[in-house]
Amino acid sequence: MNRTLAGRVLTSEYLALVLRIYVGYFFLYASVSKITHPAQFADAVANYRIIPYFFLNFGAVVLPWIELVSGLFLIIGFKSRASAVIIGLMLIMFDVMILINMYRGAPITCGCYDTVGEPIGWKKAGENAMMLLFAFQVYRYDKLMLFTRWGLFRSAGKGTGAPATS
Repeated sequence: MNRTLAGRVLTSEYLALVLRIYVGYFFLYASVSKITHPAQFADAVANYRIIPYFFLNFGAVVLPWIELVSGLFLIIGFKSRASAVIIGLMLIMFDVMILINMYRGAPITCGCYDTVGEPIGWKKAGENAMMLLFAFQVYRYDKLMLFTRWGLFRSAGKGTGAPATS
């Protein structure tokens, strides 16, 4: 089967590696100011007027740590498929919240990176959609697993010298 050059590039495990590092760094960077300033992040999330008040503080503390761990796992290649799914779900949630507030005409900032943030709009929704495509590509085609290459997390009976069970 002869695939086109574009098809080989889009399904390449090396592209998945590059996108994995890019998306991971993006989420790692986005989490840092939220972790250090949870009250400001809670205010930014409250401006969306979607999340119930009693979940705001909990979410403002937990969500940045999920971003940090998922981003770090993507960068180092540990549980990258699971991290890509978690990041994909967060991106869908972020886009839904942005689109709802765009529909409402709410003049709010996204709360993505720092306490100021950039205004919500089609640009931010498009960036999230593109990042979602990147996460999907990582989920589908990432095969360069860092820890399994070093033999740290091999399953029994598969290249460890242990006899296979039947």
